[in-house]
Formats: sequence, C-alpha cells, structure tokens
Amino acid sequence: MSLSAISLSSTRGARLLFSNLHLELKAGESLWLTGENGAGKSSLLRLLCGLSLPQAGKVYWQTLCIREHREEFHQNLLYIGHQFGIKGDLSAAENLASACQMQGRAHSAAAIHNALAAIGLGAQADLPARVLSQGQQKRVALARLFFASLPTLLILDEPFSALDRTTIALLLQRLRIHLKQGGMLIYTSHQEFALMAALAVDSAVDSTTDSTADSAVDAISELSTTRQLRLG
Repeated sequence: MSLSAISLSSTRGARLLFSNLHLELKAGESLWLTGENGAGKSSLLRLLCGLSLPQAGKVYWQTLCIREHREEFHQNLLYIGHQFGIKGDLSAAENLASACQMQGRAHSAAAIHNALAAIGLGAQADLPARVLSQGQQKRVALARLFFASLPTLLILDEPFSALDRTTIALLLQRLRIHLKQGGMLIYTSHQEFALMAALAVDSAVDSTTDSTADSAVDAISELSTTRQLRLG
C-alpha cells in the first residue's frame, strides 16, 4: 500500500499556500505535518483525502489517481477533521453511529458502545452530546479509531488537541498498533513536539515510571517510520 502526492500546489484566495510538494507514504509509516497557523496543513490533508482539488498536481493511492478512483480510495481511508462534527441533540452513541454510516461503515450497537468504552466514554454513551465537555466530544469523534478493524490510511487533523494525558496515551497506543499492523498515518499537530510529549506519556503509562525526554525519543523509535513535513 502507498499514498503519493506529485507536484501539489494549493492557494487560499490569492495567496499561495505551497507549491511543487511531493510526498510518499508506505505501509507502516507515519507523517507528522507541522507549521504555523494558516500554513496550509488542513488544506493539504483535505487534498490528500480528495475532499478538495489542488491548484496543480495529483494524489495517487497505489498507482490510481484518487480523483478518478474516489470510491476505491475512500474504502481504505478514515479522515477525522479538527472540527468534531458532533450534534448536541444526539447521544454519544448516536453521533458515532451516524459518523460511521456517513462514511459507509455501519457497526452494531455493541461495537459502537465498545469503541466508546475503549476511549473512556462507556458511562456517557447514551448521554446527549450537548452535556459532554469539549474533551469528551472530541473523544466521541476519535472513537472511530477504536473499532476492531480500521481502514489502512488514517488522516487526522489535530488529534491530540483538547485531550487529557490518559486519552493521549490511549490514542498513541492505538495508533502505534495500527502502524505495526501495516497501517499508515498522516496527522497534524499545532503544538511543537506534541508527538514526543504524547509518546512520553504513553511510555510512562507502559513503564509506570516518570517520563523523560529520552524515553520520548525511545518511544518514537517504536513507530515503524516517523517523518516530519513542515509547511510555511
């Protein structure tokens, strides 16, 4: 499996965000997009998902241009944007079920509740989303990552924001497992060194000792491949 972008260019209004951008991601690899606000991180993610069109260039899944093979590509993709997309009148479970259905991935009621429980929302599964905190609403959106099987390619916009330390540790553990199973990950993080901090928390939970900068670096090495691309 591979995702590649060839000579991508994107604009916002009259402003050029990036041009002649190339990237390639293979099974077991992850890519961390960084950059200042407005640098084009979210715009690039949307281009890689096929949700918007580039000014120039193409994106390929395997050897197939995603523009011409959208359905096949989207069967292998899970995209979670930085906006939660949570409806306040629906319960956490109903929101998760609705999000899955919109992406063509229906799950049983038991699987929905198990995913919410895995990210620490078992007791809140049937509560209206409007009574949940911002962090809990974010967890409802991220619960799509906690089903037994996932699409190969995960594209996540600011997955670590608005989360507590425990949830960051759970999320990192889930993403590391996905990569070890041959999955692929592209994500943004607004905070510098957010991945290191999250991995340090994960390392601390695993070892039940205080985390250090060295343990964060060691934990990063456990990922199959981690690369960083800075925009702007």
